[in-house]
Amino acid sequence: MEINKIHNEDCLKTMASMPDNFIDLSITSPPYDNLRDYNGYTFEFEKIAKELFRVTKKGGVLVWVVGDATIKGNETGSSFKQALYFKEVGFNLHDTMVWHKPNSFNFGSNDCYRQSFEYMFVFSKGRISKVNLIKDLPTKLAGKIVKGARKHANGVRDVVPDFVVSSHKKRNNVWEIPVGTSNNGHPAIFPEKLAEDHILSWSNKGDLIYDPMMGSGTVAKMALLNNRNFIGSEISKEYCEEANKRIRSLLQQSRLKL
Repeated sequence: MEINKIHNEDCLKTMASMPDNFIDLSITSPPYDNLRDYNGYTFEFEKIAKELFRVTKKGGVLVWVVGDATIKGNETGSSFKQALYFKEVGFNLHDTMVWHKPNSFNFGSNDCYRQSFEYMFVFSKGRISKVNLIKDLPTKLAGKIVKGARKHANGVRDVVPDFVVSSHKKRNNVWEIPVGTSNNGHPAIFPEKLAEDHILSWSNKGDLIYDPMMGSGTVAKMALLNNRNFIGSEISKEYCEEANKRIRSLLQQSRLKL
């Protein structure tokens, strides 16, 4: 299986060439509910879900970024249906995160509030094995020594050693990240920060990152910039060519080995 390459093919074909328990982390945002024109291509969700479970390593992670369309005043609920199906095939739902898009366009109807978020479902194959939570929220008591206590369900408190409050605490599971802008013709470019922060959170250097619907190449770019290997699948020849242009110089600089 050739790594550090975007394969111009259906992701089912790419994954068919992978052994079981091969990928450390997958990150993708599939086309959902026909909201956007992806060069006329569709995808077979249930087959893809089963293959993603098979190729994910034990303890590995899948980040599935998705939203719902509203049709005749009724949201499809596809995101929840997909999340439940991933659980059916064996994944644990590790966290239901939200991507808040402060610069989102108002595509919603006049009788609803602005649609400004998508779900980021974080699945794990068994107990998650790599967690590097980002700590960038300032704490009010930074540097102060406080007395700790741990309260149990029965009301009993354990005395724990005094500790110094750190300068920052782990961030919330709602991430505010602006929508990506595109100059390569792709209708929904993935924000670099969103891809990077998930890569940093759920993988280590040298790990293998997979995007089954690579699109504009953001996951590949951020994997390389953060010393990870990658594999991508992109069925559209046009998008694949543009993504390869985007990462060409990084590939030439990279000396990563699986």
